[in-house]
Amino acid sequence: MKIVSLFSVVRGYNIPIIILAQYLAAIFILSPNVRALEVLLDFHLFLIVLASSVTIASGYIINSFYDSQKDLINKPNKTMLDRLVSQKTKLYVYFGLNFFVFFISMFISWRAVLFFSVYIFLIWFYSHKVKKYPIVGNLMAAFLAVLPFFGILLYYFKVEGLLENVSNEKYYVITAHAAFLFILILIREMIKDLENIKGDIVSNYQTIPVILGEVFSKRIITFLVFCSIIPVYVLIEVYDVGYMDIYFYLSFIALIFFLLKLWKSNSKESYLLLHLIIKFIIVAGVFSIVLIKPSVLIHGKAVLSI
Repeated sequence: MKIVSLFSVVRGYNIPIIILAQYLAAIFILSPNVRALEVLLDFHLFLIVLASSVTIASGYIINSFYDSQKDLINKPNKTMLDRLVSQKTKLYVYFGLNFFVFFISMFISWRAVLFFSVYIFLIWFYSHKVKKYPIVGNLMAAFLAVLPFFGILLYYFKVEGLLENVSNEKYYVITAHAAFLFILILIREMIKDLENIKGDIVSNYQTIPVILGEVFSKRIITFLVFCSIIPVYVLIEVYDVGYMDIYFYLSFIALIFFLLKLWKSNSKESYLLLHLIIKFIIVAGVFSIVLIKPSVLIHGKAVLSI
């Protein structure tokens, strides 16, 4: 049961999605003209994806460590499972995972060591200090969620021999994707604040719903939904995202339904449904990356039109 508990603490069900998203971004956005097998067999890229995944897992641990009291109110069933692993054991695993990340990043480059060291520190700082404060806590949570993709971007930018395969346009494309993802995650974080308002009040977390109320939070979330139009417009009208534009159109239909539901919601259960809608849009976006260059699935790399 302790293994199951630890799996729950590190949210092991999220890690495969993160790994898949990083590899799909590398194959279909950053190097579509390179054979997919070459990308998959790139040892340094594997180490970056591994280090990112382990860092995120350790982040979940330290977040669970500091939020144990709040989660006991907001997520009693999950928290009881998580508590099968002691706080002391969580810290041991946390430091062990971070040491492992530092060790494997040394095989990549000194830039990787610096990047992951800063990433680990920022996750700890967010969990220990920043998370309790409104707006900045939400912004930092969303930023930390998209940061691993910039780790891959940094790798493709710096590693000799890969640069010629990645045009400047690809950097702008992945930045626009990251901006859309950032907004979705920011919306999700604010929905979580509405969902967990009871535990936040008891634990003295100064979130937006606690300080300014639920209606003000809903206004900000509505504003963010409209802000998501900007990166999507850039991706569809300025750059070529292939058939992935279908995903963006369907996402907006889902977001319209989301907004209609948002303004009718006033209970933990209804906010949980909204949370699941945003999570579904995010996960669907990961799988939809293959729609950018479907020919990669058939031919192993993009087929250039003549």
